Amino acid sequence: MKAIIVEDEFLALEELRYLVEKHSRLDIVATFDDGLDVLRYLQNHEVDVVFLDINIPSLDGVLLAQSISKFVRRPAIIFITAYKEHAVAAFELEAFDYILKPYHEQRIVTMLHKLEANGRLTAAALNNQGPRASHTVNLMKDERIIVTDINNLYYAVAQEKVTQVYTRREVYTMPMAITEFCARLPEEVFFRCHRSYVVNREKIREIVPWFNNTYLLRLNDVDFEVPVSRSKVKAFRLMMGL
Repeated sequence: MKAIIVEDEFLALEELRYLVEKHSRLDIVATFDDGLDVLRYLQNHEVDVVFLDINIPSLDGVLLAQSISKFVRRPAIIFITAYKEHAVAAFELEAFDYILKPYHEQRIVTMLHKLEANGRLTAAALNNQGPRASHTVNLMKDERIIVTDINNLYYAVAQEKVTQVYTRREVYTMPMAITEFCARLPEEVFFRCHRSYVVNREKIREIVPWFNNTYLLRLNDVDFEVPVSRSKVKAFRLMMGL
């Protein structure tokens, strides 16, 4: 995979370059210290990964990422910054990851392994390898962006202005309404079974009749029952062949 680094601090750039080259097979094809120069370069060159500092001249990293996000072929963006407060903006732009300075080598290694694994999955999907293309979704935990295979998601619950997303062992808080979160999920796998709930249909273990001809859904591996609202019963029955 081809990568560029956008960083206006020379020592930070060289440290990141060293760690990337030491721990991955990424090909760093160019480096930049100015946001507008990056845009000019990307108009004529395709890359797979952009390591992007937020505080850079001419065009800051967030605005640059907004422009890149409109590309037909979008590279993965890894924000690199000393400031935690930009994590939500990074998430909203669907950045692949968010790395804080000063760099911790093991954190970089984990990100690179995840990045290369995602690249292999994407390549396999494009080559029609396997029965179904892989999907990932960005989740947030402790101001970190966690790229997660959608098969690991069990259900999500609306909590006022945020959405709680549950995997088998973890809970993630998403800074968005459940409707916006659902829009990021493949409809063939996830079902909005209630105004406040969305469920991974492939995790349903048992369908339990409930009052007013509705249902409770018991899921594999987790001790929780997801309700199906009365307004969703017809669509649910059709989906499940009931």
